[in-house]
Amino acid sequence: MHDLLCWRGPVSVNVFVIGSGNTPLPKEAFHLEGMVPDAFLPFPLLEQPAAVERLGLVSYDLDFDDLSLDLRQYTRAVLRRVCADTRAVAWTAFEGTFHYDELLTDEVAHQVYGYCTTGAEPVVEWDTAALRSEEWRRGIAGARAALHALLSASETARQEEQHRPSV
Repeated sequence: MHDLLCWRGPVSVNVFVIGSGNTPLPKEAFHLEGMVPDAFLPFPLLEQPAAVERLGLVSYDLDFDDLSLDLRQYTRAVLRRVCADTRAVAWTAFEGTFHYDELLTDEVAHQVYGYCTTGAEPVVEWDTAALRSEEWRRGIAGARAALHALLSASETARQEEQHRPSV
């Protein structure tokens, strides 16, 4: 797992969160588990599909120069943090795996190493063999179902707003 997280030099935890708006959290929000990222790179993603844009999608690259750190607990804490203050779905995935058409699909499940939905405990897997298991795909499918429910609720709210009489 370590080699996969530091392919470009520093150890990088890549987090995606839908539901917390398009304004990134401040870097201090990621001072967790006694660890402070050496680089904090937030990215509100561009060209979001309308359903996603209503909720917001931000990606965070959290880089650590100390390659000896065990970031499993940190990853769990980050997922818990980004889902804490709003209804959201978040996940951690390897660099370069993001595509709007494949959000938490079976095709990318083995590239996702953590996920969380608001109100649930984060799930983090550090064993690359386990990331290819049927059990892991089922867990990712549950996160994907939560994401679809979140997107559907947003669409329903938008439609109700459109049909509300003007005052």
